[in-house]
Amino acid sequence: MSPKRGDDVPPPPVGDEWRLRFATNEAAKGWGDLCAEAPGNTRRCFEALRTDPLSASDPDRQHRLRGRLSTRVLGGDELPQWEYEVTAGGRVRYLVDEPGRTVHLVYASSRHPKDTDS
Repeated sequence: MSPKRGDDVPPPPVGDEWRLRFATNEAAKGWGDLCAEAPGNTRRCFEALRTDPLSASDPDRQHRLRGRLSTRVLGGDELPQWEYEVTAGGRVRYLVDEPGRTVHLVYASSRHPKDTDS
């Protein structure tokens, strides 16, 4: 069965790892596409989000979005929106729920999102 909105990204977190969930059906499908197209890079993204989704150690690869994209509402809560560069064009966007230690994947694709094109 294919993952869908609200499903956890397997496997479940262990210890102090963050929980990863699909916030949209499109993110679930795109995650599968990224896994097929760039498995090594997608695995590194998975590990980064599982261990430290707020890391600023590699801002070219993982960073908080700015301006109108800096936050997004999910379930009535406004959460900070971050982006992880999986490949040259591939991106994963996610929202961080710090109190719940949950990362909500809102976008995953081997294509760069159009909303940042200027």
